[in-house]
Amino acid sequence: MTRKKIISAHVMVKNEARFIWYSVMSVYSHVDRIRIWDMGSTDYTRSIIGKILDLPDSPGKVFYEDAYMDNFDEEYARQHMLDQTTVTSEIFNDKSFFPWTREKMLEKSTSDWFIVVDADEIWWNDSITKVIDLIQEKGDELESIVVPTIFPVGDMFHRQEENAGRYNLAGHVGHYNLRAVNRKIPGLHSSGRHGVWGWVDGDEKMIQYRDPKKIGYVDAPYLHTTHLKRSGNGRDIDVFKRKMKLKHEIGKPFSKDFYYPEVFFKSRPEIVESPWKVMDVPFTTRSFFETPLRKIKRRLWWGKAGY
Repeated sequence: MTRKKIISAHVMVKNEARFIWYSVMSVYSHVDRIRIWDMGSTDYTRSIIGKILDLPDSPGKVFYEDAYMDNFDEEYARQHMLDQTTVTSEIFNDKSFFPWTREKMLEKSTSDWFIVVDADEIWWNDSITKVIDLIQEKGDELESIVVPTIFPVGDMFHRQEENAGRYNLAGHVGHYNLRAVNRKIPGLHSSGRHGVWGWVDGDEKMIQYRDPKKIGYVDAPYLHTTHLKRSGNGRDIDVFKRKMKLKHEIGKPFSKDFYYPEVFFKSRPEIVESPWKVMDVPFTTRSFFETPLRKIKRRLWWGKAGY
């Protein structure tokens, strides 16, 4: 009988107060462990993480590290996250990397697969279930899993046009992302600067360019709010490259019967903001002028993936 795969979620955050609760809770009941790394939030993100840690079943499931960095280095941070998520056959004991207090120190962990769940990514129940099921069914054969993404722009009621997507993954071009990774890829490690960062193997080959037969694709989209305002108290300015991600753009309205992620409709602590804020007048005015220019640029210049 095939052993059940142990699956962890990696959540790296900085000033993500608007969506961190929805992101973590959208996968909370689907994964075995959740590891949250806060890279120096200056809004009230940590207070919301505290609400997650206070959940009755959080001890032993959710692990938090206050991992402040003066200069954000995604390659370095992601590698540490990977090192803390060891293969089930290994024993690991990390004694230093970021300073943290003993009571917050991450415990030794074991995992067969991990899913990257950044704090601006919210999953539908059906989508995360499909990914988990594929890992359990074909996790010994596959090395990674690619899924579609849906990008709200302006507010939660509009989406970015499909031809804005530039990623070429698993034979698909557009809004897609590689989100689940088999921990046993030989030499797996983190590489690259923020914006063009990725997972690579021992030969420094990006894992999306390894054997295509070992890259799974599942039609299981998640909502990626990277182009919206994400911090609390207007602290997006404190995050490296966050200004580049915020899009002043009027997108295509979601249909009236669009089915939003279930977590938006569940109870939440008072400190967690509603996701239903609409574009204010200054934002809408600027977007009115910038949107046509963005669309023209996309049609004349293919550009590149990343930023």
